[in-house]
Amino acid sequence: MNAPLPFDVRLMNVTAALLASGLLLALVAAGLWWVLRNPMFAITHITVSGDTRHNSAESLRAGVVHRLSGNFFTIDLAAAKTAFERVPWVRKAIVQREFPDRLHVALREHVPAARWGESETRLVDQQGAVFEVGDFDGDEGDLPVLIGPDGLAGEVLAMYRELSPWAKPLGTNIETLELQQRGHWHAVLASGAQVELGQGAPAELVARFAQFAATAREVAARHRRGVEAIESADLRHAGGYALRLRGISTTHAPARPAG
Repeated sequence: MNAPLPFDVRLMNVTAALLASGLLLALVAAGLWWVLRNPMFAITHITVSGDTRHNSAESLRAGVVHRLSGNFFTIDLAAAKTAFERVPWVRKAIVQREFPDRLHVALREHVPAARWGESETRLVDQQGAVFEVGDFDGDEGDLPVLIGPDGLAGEVLAMYRELSPWAKPLGTNIETLELQQRGHWHAVLASGAQVELGQGAPAELVARFAQFAATAREVAARHRRGVEAIESADLRHAGGYALRLRGISTTHAPARPAG
């Protein structure tokens, strides 16, 4: 058997090992410090791809770069993502590093479906989310106006999409749809007609509006009027609706089968 090493030799070996480990750690720390501080890794380029219809790459960089901190290794990508998603029209941003000094940002913009409320700068996108645009010049075409309590834009948009096709027999479209207090629905047609839909499940409201749109032209014709003469319609009547034409008020109920 080999004789154990003397205590002083073992102590020297342990000390040497500790010194070597300390030196290695110091070298690693120095290397990390050099990497973190070296200007070579500062973010100097930001490339933008995806939807940039409402924001140019230059304006995006100028508007966001002052909110970013850190270099290639230390930049907080989650914070960078949030910074880009705060830019008007931006719905989603994907931020990635590109060695050694770049960020690549892929953007998706909101696609507006309607205006929201009486504000000129609040819109509803195709997913039912409300977003601010700062300055809207209306270049998206004629958008309907949706009105309702905060947080229910998606519900109002869904109802608009259910009702909208049924306005075609009237030769017009829904210009404004409002969800009022206690769940009452009110629509304004592009012709100017005010339509009270009342309360109810979506299928019930669609059925009321479809019945009105399918028969209003015939009802107006009985009084020698066109559908453009409709001032208002109240669809809250059981089995029918009340119609006001210019100078005339009438109530229509669907014909009942004989029996």
